Amino acid sequence: MFDRPKSGERALLVRIGLGEPPAAAELEEFKALAESAGAVPVGLVTGARQRPDPRFFVGSGKAEELKVRADEADAALILVDHPLSPSQERNLEKLTGRRVLDRNGLILDIFAQRARSHEGKLQVELAQLKHLQTRLVRGWTHLERQKGGIGLRGPGETQLETDRRLINNRIRTLNRRLERLAQQRDTGRQTRKEVPVPGAAIVGYTNAGKSTLFNVLTGAQAYAADQLFATLDPTVRRLKLAHCPEIVLADTVGFVRALPHELVAAFRSTLLEAREADLHLHVIDAADPERGERIRQVNEVLAGIGAGEVPQLEVYNKIDRLGEAPRLERDADGVVRRVWLSAASGAGLDLLREALAERFGARLVRLTLTLAARHGRARAELYRRGAVLGEQATADGGWQIDIELGERDLEALCRREGLDRPESSPCVTAGGFLQSRPAASPSI
Repeated sequence: MFDRPKSGERALLVRIGLGEPPAAAELEEFKALAESAGAVPVGLVTGARQRPDPRFFVGSGKAEELKVRADEADAALILVDHPLSPSQERNLEKLTGRRVLDRNGLILDIFAQRARSHEGKLQVELAQLKHLQTRLVRGWTHLERQKGGIGLRGPGETQLETDRRLINNRIRTLNRRLERLAQQRDTGRQTRKEVPVPGAAIVGYTNAGKSTLFNVLTGAQAYAADQLFATLDPTVRRLKLAHCPEIVLADTVGFVRALPHELVAAFRSTLLEAREADLHLHVIDAADPERGERIRQVNEVLAGIGAGEVPQLEVYNKIDRLGEAPRLERDADGVVRRVWLSAASGAGLDLLREALAERFGARLVRLTLTLAARHGRARAELYRRGAVLGEQATADGGWQIDIELGERDLEALCRREGLDRPESSPCVTAGGFLQSRPAASPSI
């Protein structure tokens, strides 16, 4: 085998269409992936085959062409927009004398650059090791020989076996750490369920504008850039809507065509944020000519992680590139199904907030709450949430408060502040009044 170069971003891109020539959109996406990884594309080789060649994937004639084109462009790296078997990757490297990276390896490299949190780094390392594990088979044949001679004969371990053992040990260690982090996430979800807050998750194809939309809605500062997989680590923020209970909004990792199975498995605990949500904001690049295919691919990934049944609100972003006006689209039942907007310019954001308030606003209840003087903490909480519509002092030093609050929030308030809550209803109600417990039995 040749010595692998330690660096080199000049890359020759290879895309072979199976059954038909590759589509222009696929070539553009692959070029964007290469640039996101830091590569500088210096050439593109395309072609079509009925089926992959078992030795080189691209065929022997095309493999020779790759060698010539790589020499002419002085490329240090060959990027192939297909998953390659370990033997195909090694055969291409041996023939061309250059490092070869398939689509899965390229996406793994991008994820390794983008991961920022401790959990994200562990997830990426686990996926990389599982990918590398298959590449060890006869990868370095010169290390597979045992030492011989007097005093050196007998049982031993080849370098390849040592590599396999070390990788397997590290994979087990990473799995244990990620299991502990997953338990912590589950604990957090259970805590949120005890104090129920409706949740929405932003999902969509990578570079559709998810993080930009998340930032303008919540005032967060999640990293956003015009590149694939700009952010990996999920961000969660509370979002206050008019005439609607507070909701939790989560920004999740973007999806892409043929997302490597290793990554889907490694990021499963992170993607559970999408599965546990009450609503998906499916962000779609309205200017993408392949947006129909992108929608299908995102829905496939969501179905694969068990989130396919979560209700969706489609958000068509980047309408400024089409010159279209913001609008809402409803189905036959009058339910909002699509919102057309531009997160970058802010056009249509009010329509999205209106749609979210409509989706979650059905959970609101409006009533008059009578609190004793000892329930000052409950009164302060209601004011903090902006749920108070009006208030009158009572003769015993308490308050009679007109409120509008989410039903689940009201139930949680009853539980925390010691308000009676019989089995028949969320809280004690009589003639539209919610009564606190008598002063003789405080339980705040």
